[in-house]
Amino acid sequence: MGNIIDGKELSRKKREEIKQQAEDFSRRYGRPPGLAVVLVGNDPASAIYVRNKKAGCQQCGIRSFEYLLNENTTQEELLALIDRLNADNEVDGILVQLPLPSHLKDREVLLRIDPAKDVDGLHPYSMGRLLMGEPTLVPCTPRGIMYMLDEYGVDPKGKDAVIIGRSNIVGKPAALLLMMRHATITICHSRTQNLAGKVAAADIVVAAIGRTEFVRGDWIKDGAVVIDVGMNRTEAGLKGDVQFDEAKKRASLITPVPGGVGLMTITMLLDNTLIAARARVS
Repeated sequence: MGNIIDGKELSRKKREEIKQQAEDFSRRYGRPPGLAVVLVGNDPASAIYVRNKKAGCQQCGIRSFEYLLNENTTQEELLALIDRLNADNEVDGILVQLPLPSHLKDREVLLRIDPAKDVDGLHPYSMGRLLMGEPTLVPCTPRGIMYMLDEYGVDPKGKDAVIIGRSNIVGKPAALLLMMRHATITICHSRTQNLAGKVAAADIVVAAIGRTEFVRGDWIKDGAVVIDVGMNRTEAGLKGDVQFDEAKKRASLITPVPGGVGLMTITMLLDNTLIAARARVS
């Protein structure tokens, strides 16, 4: 595989650890850790993600609570469900699959989740703790990115890291995590001038802009580490945000799509559920 970061193998290894720890939790407390996943509507991509999360729970010994709601579900009905899950002692983590149908207010929904069960790490309390350098539950994709870097021996200390994308789900928390590890951070976005020049100076590139092969391979600095978060569906299959074949020639390490960050995201969701379960019984 050469310079390819094997997300599949990293995920397998981490899930084995989670399974052992979940079994230990079950022996100690008489129940497994529990994850509730709420899906509203019929978005095909979201349905695939939910199925993968359910399969991950079964693999790791985590109890899965699945709520599949029709697209006409009201805001009040959805909030009432979250309230019930907040109060359910069998549920340690709550994930509401985004995007929600357009008539629902996702911010209000995310705010309703108990921060102690916020395994997506998107509640303002979770994000605020991360900003202060005192993280509790960290967003899953950025956690997965840091795990990959660690497992492949990449120390961000003193390195220049460029993050393309400023979302609350990936870009901003990834920047905070890298900064906590003493990297120098540049966050780029759709209005960034001379993006190619900024990428060309980076030791670590995190591409999370959601545009198929937007980052050209010849932008990549020789020896850089490239983390491609993109999951873009095309007629040729899944493609990342980076021109993989060309970037691979320059990068010291690079994640493939598929087989890279996506697997780690679900794995870190399972690990966050275990972390939340332990915190609730401590």
